[in-house]
Amino acid sequence: MQLKNNMLLKIDKAVKADAAEIVEFLNIVGGESDNLLFGANGFQMSVEAEENFIENLLDSTVSALFTGKIENKIVCTGSIMTSPRKRISHQADLAVSVKKKYWGLGIGTHLMQTMISFAKGNGQTEILHLGVKEDNLTAVKLYKKMGFNEIGRHKNFFKIDGKYYDEILMDLHL
Repeated sequence: MQLKNNMLLKIDKAVKADAAEIVEFLNIVGGESDNLLFGANGFQMSVEAEENFIENLLDSTVSALFTGKIENKIVCTGSIMTSPRKRISHQADLAVSVKKKYWGLGIGTHLMQTMISFAKGNGQTEILHLGVKEDNLTAVKLYKKMGFNEIGRHKNFFKIDGKYYDEILMDLHL
């Protein structure tokens, strides 16, 4: 996919060999903003645990971890996670992160399109959920552009440096 700056973005399912770079990526992006559930170096999964996580997802037709790479370096990740519990297996949770250097280039749009397409094509997912920090207005705008609607809020969900922020809950019915 060609980005606004003419760089090429390649989005694929993560493979076991991506694990160390994913852990490093997440520990970096955690410190680039207050929008994730963890800060700098706050992603606590080991490389081995990440390898196992990826390996388990590779067999799934309804859950996946995607990486977006520019010049073979990870610049974004996105996950779509579906519960194995039958009564809620028609729903999936999304999570997205993009390296700050690459914000505003259309990467989030491409990643969301990939995950929505995956969900629509798996024959099971009917509803996508995500949560976003209330002041992450760029992300809220992206999710609305992709068809997500606000369905509620977790009041005071985030506590960062003594200040509380709501989590906006959003759904997309496929």
